[in-house]
Amino acid sequence: MATPHFAEYTVETPVLADIQHRYSILFRRIDQAPDFESCLSALEDWDQLFKEVNEWNLLVQVRFYQDTENPKFKDDQDYLDDIWPKYTDLETQIKRKFLESPFLADLEKAKGPQLFALWQKKVSTFDPQIETDLARESKLDSEYTALTAKAQISLNGKDLTLSELGAYFEDPNRETRKLACLGKSRWFYDNGAELDRIYDNQVKVRDGMARTLGYENFVELGYQRMSRIGYGPVEVRAFREEVLREVVPLCQHLAGLQAKKIGVDRLMHWDAEIHLSGGNPRPLGDHDWMIERAREMFAEMGHGLDGFFEELTSRGLMDLKSRKGKGGGGFCEYLPLLAYPFIFANFNGTRSDVDVFTHEMGHAFQVWLGGKRGMSELAWPTTEACEIHSMGLEYLTWPWMDLFYGEQLAETLRKIHLTSSIMFLPYGVSIDLFQHMVYENPKASPQERNAMWQEIEQTFLPWYDYGDLPAEKDGRLWQMKQHIFGAPFYYIDYTLALTGALQLWQKSRTNHSTAMETYTNLCEKGGRLPFSGLLKSANLKSPFAEGCLKAVIADARAYLL
Repeated sequence: MATPHFAEYTVETPVLADIQHRYSILFRRIDQAPDFESCLSALEDWDQLFKEVNEWNLLVQVRFYQDTENPKFKDDQDYLDDIWPKYTDLETQIKRKFLESPFLADLEKAKGPQLFALWQKKVSTFDPQIETDLARESKLDSEYTALTAKAQISLNGKDLTLSELGAYFEDPNRETRKLACLGKSRWFYDNGAELDRIYDNQVKVRDGMARTLGYENFVELGYQRMSRIGYGPVEVRAFREEVLREVVPLCQHLAGLQAKKIGVDRLMHWDAEIHLSGGNPRPLGDHDWMIERAREMFAEMGHGLDGFFEELTSRGLMDLKSRKGKGGGGFCEYLPLLAYPFIFANFNGTRSDVDVFTHEMGHAFQVWLGGKRGMSELAWPTTEACEIHSMGLEYLTWPWMDLFYGEQLAETLRKIHLTSSIMFLPYGVSIDLFQHMVYENPKASPQERNAMWQEIEQTFLPWYDYGDLPAEKDGRLWQMKQHIFGAPFYYIDYTLALTGALQLWQKSRTNHSTAMETYTNLCEKGGRLPFSGLLKSANLKSPFAEGCLKAVIADARAYLL
């Protein structure tokens, strides 16, 4: 049967009682398995059930993000939030049974040890006692998504969503940029009490779950939920300190150069996204034009990207245009029964459209390759490795930037892209450090949390100058980052992965074809190896290895200065 167009794609809403019945049968099969083959058969049948339930879960979430104001999508999301903890309980029980099976060693040989190492992490993050808290956590995340999605900021006679407003942060006119930043800042400041309420409740719920599960605080639980294997807070802290030593001084220098290039005495927050006095390079066409340029680019890049992109476009597996009521940001999800990924973004006519598109294409290409074989949960690697695929493709597409920006501006765009990546590193580790501080001090008041952020800014982001922007001056910049609300402890992954992506950039400058082969092979491995193993397989240094960050920053400095 032909794969349906995504706009018409539906799956049946599962009935919890039916799922529970199917699980009870699987439980008995595992408990009574007379031999390895019987246990393996139960494992493979469970993987099919896992696909069915997660197909519905992911489709509900995608539809809600596509239209947060649609009553049916909102009801479906609410239902998902309510029952998902009960499903998590079933999933945890069955993983425990496999982990306790007398045939575990044989299962590891058949499916690889990484799957079961991940399960050891996952089973330690759940107990039926926290079901209600998990549902509450999900609902609070949905509240943040809905609240920010309905934001409307007036500028130049137009009512704009937060995503649409982003285009004006790159406007050549400094006053327009300031007005755009001021509009966003006022919205977050005016909604500060509601954002404080949502996050305060999230912190309390997460801290309570951690303590119920026997952890000292949510930091420990958060690392387990992120399936950190082979490293922990100590290594992450050392990485943050290396960013402080190696990257922050360079960023201060780059900020000074940026101010000179745009002709201002001091780089203000509303200047942060502008790199040329006449305005940043922008794609030379609209959404449809960019899709055609992407088709040309991937046809020339090959390595399977060409055919893959044709599949995405013909099946409607991308939603890239901004619109009222659409959730913010960008992401990629993989629907295991459909056996295709879905890309979500919010184009606004700026260079970020190309960056976000190539970033999410990297995720999509990887999971499409990695999901073709093995267990469903190994289609993706852990997230710090996932982000190498996404950021790596951003750099591997550099030779084709003239298609989007023209030959004269393509090299300028490349330098802006690299500059932005380097200047992102201190911000990225700041988001991570903030979450450590928050969850190590869960009783802190909203005002104390804002003060924590301001303390971090002074250390890692000393060139930030907010002028009279009310939310930022009040220490509320962190509230603009969705990951803090919906994906705790995820954000450090971008910085860890960036060290890997920059190494792919280094390789591509010497031999692009070889770099593409390395990249494609890395994508195909999916999640069958831990982070360190995937890096080693691609001959990439770990971000925790001594001197790794220093080396890639040295090459970036040489390219930019």
